[in-house]
Amino acid sequence: MKNAPRHILALVVLLVGFAVAAQAKLNVAPVAPVSLRDAVADALSLARMHDGAKVMKIAGVSMLPYFGEGALVVVKPISEAKLRAGMVVVYRNRFGETIAHRLIAREAAGWVAQGFNNEAADSTLVNAENLVGVVYATFHTMARTATGTQLSVSPVTLEVALAAPAK
Repeated sequence: MKNAPRHILALVVLLVGFAVAAQAKLNVAPVAPVSLRDAVADALSLARMHDGAKVMKIAGVSMLPYFGEGALVVVKPISEAKLRAGMVVVYRNRFGETIAHRLIAREAAGWVAQGFNNEAADSTLVNAENLVGVVYATFHTMARTATGTQLSVSPVTLEVALAAPAK
């Protein structure tokens, strides 16, 4: 029985280690051995197949492990009537920022959105007026680019969608 406290301590240390490792894994952005230029070309090719679709670069980590800093998303227009809980959409919030977050609940005035890793929901509801579209496809690369409102990859410039803490 003298060793019981040591065994308990070892078990607690082991469990804490697993918890820290699991949390760290959630905060790691998926990557692929693809150049940014090739990912942009592939994303643009897919977007051209769908009327009104566009390619956007992600800045932020609130949607990890699905996508994070530097990922590219193809965003397709969608009507508000077709939205469902769990969809990842791009919309413009009341601060003028373009946001990529998941829909979590429907309210009378619109949809509540929240980043997968955010503790709080966004303060702006998603509705027909501010909805850009639904995330149709995601492209991961090895590249990490500077955060800004646009990404220029010759010969195109991509708008940035934030996957950021709620405002």
